[in-house]
Amino acid sequence: MDFLPFTRPSIDEDTISRVGEVLRSGWITTGPKCRELEAALSGFVGGRPVRVVSSATAALEMALRVAGIGPGDEVITCPMSWVATANVILAVGATPVFVDADAATRNIDLDRIEAAITPRTRALIPVDLAGLPVDRDRLYALAGRHGLRVIEDAAQSMGSLWKGERIGCRGDLVSFSFHANKNMTSGEGGCLVLNNEDEARLFEKLRLQGVTRSADGGMDVDVLGGKANMTDIAAVIGLGQLARLPAFNQRRRELARRYFDEFPRDLGFDLPLTDFDHSNWHMFQPLLPLDAMRVGRGDFIAAMKEEGIGVGVHYPAMHLFTLFRGRGFAEGDFPVAEDIGRRTVTLPLFPAMSDDDVSRVCATTRRVLNSVLK
Repeated sequence: MDFLPFTRPSIDEDTISRVGEVLRSGWITTGPKCRELEAALSGFVGGRPVRVVSSATAALEMALRVAGIGPGDEVITCPMSWVATANVILAVGATPVFVDADAATRNIDLDRIEAAITPRTRALIPVDLAGLPVDRDRLYALAGRHGLRVIEDAAQSMGSLWKGERIGCRGDLVSFSFHANKNMTSGEGGCLVLNNEDEARLFEKLRLQGVTRSADGGMDVDVLGGKANMTDIAAVIGLGQLARLPAFNQRRRELARRYFDEFPRDLGFDLPLTDFDHSNWHMFQPLLPLDAMRVGRGDFIAAMKEEGIGVGVHYPAMHLFTLFRGRGFAEGDFPVAEDIGRRTVTLPLFPAMSDDDVSRVCATTRRVLNSVLK
C-alpha cells in the first residue's frame, strides 16, 4: 500500500502550466504576478493592504519593525508554536515573554496574559495553532486596555473564520504563511495584512534593502531593510492556490469530521476541539496517552511509518530549546504547553486524501497503539 504522508500540496495542471509561462516570460523575480497576488489577497481580506514576502517568518519580523518594536521592548507570545514566532522577537532585539497554552484550544491562554504584562510590554503575538483562531474579541479587548499592538501569527489559519468573517479582514497586523505544508502554498512564501498605505510602503522598503526608487532612475535608502521579496514564480503558484482555497478548506473540514467519527478515542487520546465554525483544519492533532504506553512517541511514529502512515510533530514547547533555556526558561515553567508538546502527533490531513485514507489512518492508529499499551 502507498505511503500516506501527513501532508501533501495539491498543485493543479493549470498552475503548473502558468509557472512555465512565467519562466518563459523572462521575468521570474518580483514583478506583475506578485502585484496580482497582492491584489487578490487584498480582496480576500476585505480590501486591506497586503504585501507578499519570501516567508511568513519575514512577514512577522517586518511586522514587528513596522510596529516600532525593538531593543528594550517585551513581546508576549505562547511557547506552543513553531520557533519562528519567538525567533523574530529576538531578531529585532526585543525580549520574548511566554504565556502558557490553554489546554482546550492549545492556543495562548488569554486568562494568563495580563499577569505577564509589564511597563516594557509593547505587543502580543497570538498563534492560531492548527488553524483554530484565538478568540479575537477577547484578544483585542485586552490589547486595547493596555495599548498594545497585535501581530497575529495566522500562519496556519488562512481561510479560518472568526464569527463568520475571514481572519485578516479585521485586526492589526496579520501574517499568513504559504509554506509547502499550509492550506495554500506558493512553495515558500507569506504575506502581511497591514492597516494603511503608510505601513505598506514601509513594509515594501523593509523587504528589499530599504530602497525607494524615483521616476528618474535614482534611489534612496532611509531605513535598514533586508532581502525577503517574493518571486513571480512563487506568486503564480499562490494565485492558483488562492482560487482553490475555499474548496481545499471545505475538504479539510470533511476529512476532520470523518476523523472524529472514526478515531479510536476509547484508547485514551485527547482530541482537538470539534470546532467547525472557525477552524480551517490545517492539522489534525491528537495527544498520545503516553502514561498508558510502554514506549515513547518516537516508537509510535516509527511503528506508524512501518505501516505506511506519516506522522509529524507540531510542535515541541519552544521554551525548552537550548536557545531559550539559555535565557532562563526551564522545564515546568509552562506545564500545559509542555504536556501538549510532549504528547502531540500530527496525522495525515490534506485535500487529496480520500475518506478511505482517514479510515486507514484510524484503523492503523488503533492497531499500533493497542500493541504498545501497558
